[in-house]
Amino acid sequence: MFKILLIDRCCFARFGLESWLNQSEIFPGPVVITGLNNLMLAKEHAAQWQPDLVIADLYGFASELHHVQQLASLLHICSQSPLLLLSSGHDAQMESYCQQFPLWGRLDKSVPLDALARSINGALCSRPTEDVNQTVTPLLTRQEEKVLSLWMDGTNNHCIAHRLGINGKTVYTYKRNIRMKLGMGNRFTPFLSLPESGSNGTAEAVPYAAVTAEL
Repeated sequence: MFKILLIDRCCFARFGLESWLNQSEIFPGPVVITGLNNLMLAKEHAAQWQPDLVIADLYGFASELHHVQQLASLLHICSQSPLLLLSSGHDAQMESYCQQFPLWGRLDKSVPLDALARSINGALCSRPTEDVNQTVTPLLTRQEEKVLSLWMDGTNNHCIAHRLGINGKTVYTYKRNIRMKLGMGNRFTPFLSLPESGSNGTAEAVPYAAVTAEL
């Protein structure tokens, strides 16, 4: 079973690709996928979980970076696994900087699904057979991922509890477990929320049109 870390600021693209990967039977084995929309948490997750493949669209985060060198630690950790970059835009400085790190490949985000599947399949097949576990569990449980997503969006504990139908104290437990699993012992660690809507309040344009169209 292969572990795939998906990094994408757009929730629609993230969920669409995750659903497609889970439904596909063209890969060399079953996959376990974790999707994140926060670069800091993605770096911590990659270090702790050690995924077999990282798929990332970094262009969606460009407006949040003061300088491209801020990607250094994330790219260093993620490049220890096959790293597939998806391009949802054009940024010459970012493209040049990313070339300094070992990449499995770079594809335009509008690439046909069969081409994307071939690249993912090639990356997974490149992993040593002995390193592929037959049973793999995500670093975070599905419920913890839901709590984390709402937490990063700035949702307070009461609203998280209401949205997920759980007790308020349970939210604290989930947050504690998330901090421990991601190696973030300080309860004041700045979980930076990256808005997924434009300044006009409308949702970000949906990439992976081909993905969502086939679901």
